[in-house]
Amino acid sequence: MPVALLSGGNGSLKKHLNNMKKQQFSLRARLSSFGFAFNGLYNFFKQEPNARIHLISTLTVFIAAIYFNVSVTEIISLVIVTGFVWVAEIFNTAIERIMDFISPERNSNIKFIKDLAACGVLVSAITAIVTGAIIFIPKLF
Repeated sequence: MPVALLSGGNGSLKKHLNNMKKQQFSLRARLSSFGFAFNGLYNFFKQEPNARIHLISTLTVFIAAIYFNVSVTEIISLVIVTGFVWVAEIFNTAIERIMDFISPERNSNIKFIKDLAACGVLVSAITAIVTGAIIFIPKLF
């Protein structure tokens, strides 16, 4: 369908956008979208080893937060950086899957894209580690 939209084939982009505008709000459709999201989360945990690593790390951080009785501001910071890592990993996984679908064989351009996506996870993880260090190191000493 995207190719047809861009090429002006059977359906133009303008026609597709007009059809999108005509769709009315549907509670059932909104609830279905949550179902799709939870299905994605289920499959993420089922198929991605890194998801389980992130889960263990997340649980460890929040157990430590309870143990060290961190402040509300500190817990908000931990929630934000932890969420940042989760979102980066989910997007990285999606990008890797798309790239593997587009080009199953080795391709230097695809490798670069996948490396950038992995770099996003690395940057988010470093940010989370630095934030955790700022919060927890003073509590250890």
